[in-house]
Amino acid sequence: MSAPARGWVLVLGASSGMGAAACRAFAAAGHPIFGVHLDRASTAPAADAVLAELQAQVPAVFHNRNAADDGTRAELADDLAARAGPGGVAVLVHSLAFGTLTPLLAGVGGRGASRRQLDMTMDVMAHSLVYWSQALDDRGLLGPGARIFALTSSGSRRALPAYGPVSAAKAALEAHVRQLALELAPRGVAVNAVMAGVTDTPALRKIPGHEALLERAAARNPHGRVTRPADVGAAMVALAAPALAWMTGNVIRVDGGEDACA
Repeated sequence: MSAPARGWVLVLGASSGMGAAACRAFAAAGHPIFGVHLDRASTAPAADAVLAELQAQVPAVFHNRNAADDGTRAELADDLAARAGPGGVAVLVHSLAFGTLTPLLAGVGGRGASRRQLDMTMDVMAHSLVYWSQALDDRGLLGPGARIFALTSSGSRRALPAYGPVSAAKAALEAHVRQLALELAPRGVAVNAVMAGVTDTPALRKIPGHEALLERAAARNPHGRVTRPADVGAAMVALAAPALAWMTGNVIRVDGGEDACA
């Protein structure tokens, strides 16, 4: 069982944070990159800069589209199929970090998370992993040795202020990883969740009190610093090695020992 040699790497959430780090790491390993991201005009130049960096190394294409939209997913999966061919996707990286950061309960003078907010967060941050896996599988793009990685967080099992909708989505994401690992094992496709330590990314900066989270994580981590996106990108490349094909259905911590230390 071996990974598709230099197969395409599909990265959802490719323009920043963990997604951009995955793009850089897999491009450095020689894989062509197919990235999907959703950026406004103010952040689009940063996405363009990442794409230019990748294109200096390997074939790379980015689409500034909503990865959670059904029509967009079908269109982009067809585009990827035309480029990659049967069994031509080596890795799917799910790094979508768009959800509501709202308390579940209204409290005094506040507003609790709505059904629409809860449904949207769950759809984008959890269920879209299933839908994209289905799209690739339906088109025969996942051959023996392919990998699927989903980025999760310790919020899947810990409560944080205003993090309830995202916490539920991360827990569901990990459940989807286990089920996909079961169903794709006969085809030689490994599926794992990667739980990074606290990392300074645009997604983290949207969490209320993120400064304190970073400070506590740096103090607790035995390396004396927080996790960096590049740490996570390098780990995914290593986990995609043919020798690790038997590792599937796991939540793998990439945190420098942060979670193990009090």
